[in-house]
Amino acid sequence: MMLSYQLPTRRGRLAAIATAGALAVSLAACSSPSSDAGATSGGSTTSDSAKPTTVSFLSWENEETMRPIIDAFEAAHPNITVEFSWAPPVAEYIQTLQTRLSAGTAADVFIITAENRTDLMDSGLVTDLSDQPFMSNIADAAKVPYTQDGKVYGMAISSWGGGILYNEDLLSQVGFTGPVQSWAEFMDLCQKLKDAGIAPFLEAIDSVPVTLDALVGGVNASMGGTMDAAIFSGASSFADTWTAPLTLFQELVDKGYLDRSAAALSGDQVMQEFEAGRVAMISTGSWTPGGIHTAAPDLRFKFMAVPGATTGDTYWVGAVSPGLAINAKTTHLDAALTFLDFIQSKTAVEMYNKETGSITTTKDFTPVVDASLSDLADGVRAGDFYLPMSSWERDQDALLTEATALIQQLVQGSISAADVAAGMDKKLASLG
Repeated sequence: MMLSYQLPTRRGRLAAIATAGALAVSLAACSSPSSDAGATSGGSTTSDSAKPTTVSFLSWENEETMRPIIDAFEAAHPNITVEFSWAPPVAEYIQTLQTRLSAGTAADVFIITAENRTDLMDSGLVTDLSDQPFMSNIADAAKVPYTQDGKVYGMAISSWGGGILYNEDLLSQVGFTGPVQSWAEFMDLCQKLKDAGIAPFLEAIDSVPVTLDALVGGVNASMGGTMDAAIFSGASSFADTWTAPLTLFQELVDKGYLDRSAAALSGDQVMQEFEAGRVAMISTGSWTPGGIHTAAPDLRFKFMAVPGATTGDTYWVGAVSPGLAINAKTTHLDAALTFLDFIQSKTAVEMYNKETGSITTTKDFTPVVDASLSDLADGVRAGDFYLPMSSWERDQDALLTEATALIQQLVQGSISAADVAAGMDKKLASLG
């Protein structure tokens, strides 16, 4: 399950991540639970001899995909029938859910996303899951987006990540032996590649670039995860926190390691250059290996984290997936809890991971991922990732649009890192 922000093009990223999020919810529910009794991890709150119950579920995956999943759940819990409804992601799903919530006809279980989580929690429309035994199996980082006032309202079983993807054969030509540990080492590697006649690095600037996301994430980590709250409260600013990461990013362009033409490139165009072996390193996300294996089966590649200013200060870009929430007004709470318990069970998560190769984050199962994702998966499961748009408290779309436009101007050489940060502060102030 993935947040519907970022990678590979701004519109394409939204669609790709939303689709992956829907698939995650779908496939994770395909397997059998580990037990038929007990409201604990891998079990349920109802027994097969209990009174027949219907639990309704609003999905953004269609019934053709969901029907086998629902059948599997009902086979494991014959006393529970799932009443399915569907709306496509992302905007139409959110509007459908809101309409049904307003009319008092919303499903017992539905998807909670980055886009609607604040409204759902602020309005008291979702059930507190904090004390449910199965939540102990959910990664701590996965609870953060769906937490308010110390209570958790959504259950996510996976996260996505991104970083620097490199061509192992091209980097070996300049003596590369392992991931760089500092920005200075990264700059040195780029120079060696450039001197060897190899294009060092390419990154689309159709959104906030991955390298900058991760660099800012490192600043947030150094502040104990409080950076965005401080910015939005007025205790800090984009100028205070983003100027240093932006200055490092600008170095990529000023030294010619990232060509200024990147301001006009899409993620798909960047990927095509990488698959053709014309660039040594790019930035992208954890869903890309399958496509590369198909398009360039002989290409050897791997992910490494984005290095920070200090040696060892590396970070990933990423976000927690959409989760499942329970309607606060449900009259079928036990059945709804059983459904969520089923989805996070080890057997279900293992099947989801096997079918999708996604980075699952539940505590009782270690996902098997493509070899290129090994380091990235470790970082994601450890919670060492950040995405500004999923951390901003409000006005995400407006701020993302402004940040993208400003960074494109930086790449084109018309403004500086300080100008970008100041522009972000000005935009935030204008949004009230």
